[in-house]
Amino acid sequence: MITIASLVILLPFLSAAAGLLGSRFPRGLRGVTPPEAGVPTDDTSKVTTGTGTGTGTGSDTDANRRAAWIAVVPTAISAALAIWLAYATWAATGGSGIELSAPAELRAQGAIDGVTATFTVIETGSVPITVGLLVDGLAASIAVLVGVVALAVQVYSVGYMRDDRRYPSYSSFISLFTSAMLLVVYAADLMVLYVGWEIMGLCSYLLVGHWWEDRANSRAAIKAFLVTRIGDVGFLFGIFVLGAAADSFRIADVIAAVPEMSSGTLIAATMLLLAGVAGKSAQVPLHVWLPDAMAGPTPISALIHAATMVAAGIFVVARLYPAFLGARPTLDVLAVLAALGMLGAALAALAQDDLKRVLAYSTISQLAYMAGALAAGSRSAAVFHLITHGAFKALLFLCAGAVIHAVGSNLMSGMGGLRKELPVTFAAMTIGFAALMGLPPASGFFSKDEVLVAIERSLSSGPLTGAAAFLLYGCALVTVAVTGAYATRAWLRTFFGQRGAPLPHPQPASGASHAVHTAVHEAPATMRWPILVLAVPALLLGLARVGDVHWGTAALSLAVALLGAGAVYAVWRSAPLADPARLLGPLRAPCERAFYADALYTGLFVRPVLLLASLVVRTDNRVVDGAVRGSGQATLGLAGLVRLVQNGNAQLYITGLLAGVLMIAAGAVILR
Repeated sequence: MITIASLVILLPFLSAAAGLLGSRFPRGLRGVTPPEAGVPTDDTSKVTTGTGTGTGTGSDTDANRRAAWIAVVPTAISAALAIWLAYATWAATGGSGIELSAPAELRAQGAIDGVTATFTVIETGSVPITVGLLVDGLAASIAVLVGVVALAVQVYSVGYMRDDRRYPSYSSFISLFTSAMLLVVYAADLMVLYVGWEIMGLCSYLLVGHWWEDRANSRAAIKAFLVTRIGDVGFLFGIFVLGAAADSFRIADVIAAVPEMSSGTLIAATMLLLAGVAGKSAQVPLHVWLPDAMAGPTPISALIHAATMVAAGIFVVARLYPAFLGARPTLDVLAVLAALGMLGAALAALAQDDLKRVLAYSTISQLAYMAGALAAGSRSAAVFHLITHGAFKALLFLCAGAVIHAVGSNLMSGMGGLRKELPVTFAAMTIGFAALMGLPPASGFFSKDEVLVAIERSLSSGPLTGAAAFLLYGCALVTVAVTGAYATRAWLRTFFGQRGAPLPHPQPASGASHAVHTAVHEAPATMRWPILVLAVPALLLGLARVGDVHWGTAALSLAVALLGAGAVYAVWRSAPLADPARLLGPLRAPCERAFYADALYTGLFVRPVLLLASLVVRTDNRVVDGAVRGSGQATLGLAGLVRLVQNGNAQLYITGLLAGVLMIAAGAVILR
């Protein structure tokens, strides 16, 4: 198993190396067309950007074709091996599923049920670092999600990024991104996990800023990098605390040592880890980077939102769950953050006009559901929803890319009436929205039911205090209604009503297309097939847990979701050309601005830091540099005075000599 797991990680990594080094050789194949700033075009469109116009050269096409093969084939093999490994793990555990044991049993047993192998041990002088891999039910299940979504994104990108000169580097960074997430999933040591964790941060920066020619895009990439790095500082120190307390960074050793750790140690460690989780999984208060990350190409949004960056934080909490169960105050904090995040992000999604930003805020909200399930004491519900969410959110983003590719705009104001022109995309996106809303028989219905049941049970029993459990449950139910509302609004505005006027996106930061199309039609086959493949698990994956449905809670959730959807439909039906978001009334502006979180952070942190930086610059210019310049000027002035008495005039020298002799003689006479 460990050999297979190693290949699952190494194949995308080797693909990334080969893509970066080999796709442009021989050197004469490098093209001269300026890089495009928008999505690729089809045969009936033309891209116009601020840097030039064109569809690439033949040499660029050859390089892109080689890069596609280099990226897709290893990723496909890696995904197939991950699926085989998951099946082997499932068979070895007797089909016990993704949850190895109940949370209480996890804490009692204090060990991981899986296969572990150590390749080498790095001595550090204190706590050694063990380079090894761990394969268990949790790792195998998440690895399948990563592999399948990454493969879908790679295939989809072949068509979506067809005319992009930088496609070879783009596809290579996706492969590296995939390899890093798989390293996080299979890591047996916290420091090895941290390596993959940080490589993902680098890849997100490179991919979000893929169209860096636009300053807004590069700023979005920097914002994502800096915000997640803030959380990663705490995450690293949390690893240090756990490693020092367990005298080992091996995950199995850390979990085994949890019962012997003091509550203070566990609370300190998990609180620090929670900072990194909030950054990676875009949870309050470090959620502000994710909506701006829409500046990257749409396939990257699918990868980040479904299988890599944002999934990593939830996965780490699930992996170290016994430590979090031993720190009840941390779970209370997690519950409060999840409650605020799920409802606030859902309300923000309801007011957005950018289709990709709707899905971005939806991701924040759905990840908060997973965090809420973990806080309520159910790892099984959180991981199950993580897997189903990965399937239907990847589907939604790829469908959104197909819509944007067709109409040339991210804005729903420029969409409408597309169900007949894009029948495949319409059917697939309908499945995705149904899963997001939790409508049966879509997968989200079953996973959201388990999350709500776990949160409901925390009201009477569980690790949470009464106030935190009540807040979490109330926000979860309201969020179900708001989710139904914003999903229905996006579905209606995209596929029903009348087609709006073509509106190129006014903010390139959202990665909008600059294409002008003569006709709207379905995306090419390389984009359609990944959509069709992902539609299957988005629709049917939940049936694996049909026997665990709690029909009372499920009926309540379904009724609440339909209530939100019905309210939006009634408002839309009364005025199909108007935006149903008007039902928010005076809350619409705050929701559209995501409750001014960016403005608040700008006032509290950005402006003071900029002010301090300007003060430092002035101090450096006027004090430090002023002292240096002043010493030089003083030296020049003194040199000027000395130069006056050394001007080469012999008469002046003799006069000075006689004056000195007279002064000495007079002094001798007077002082005698």
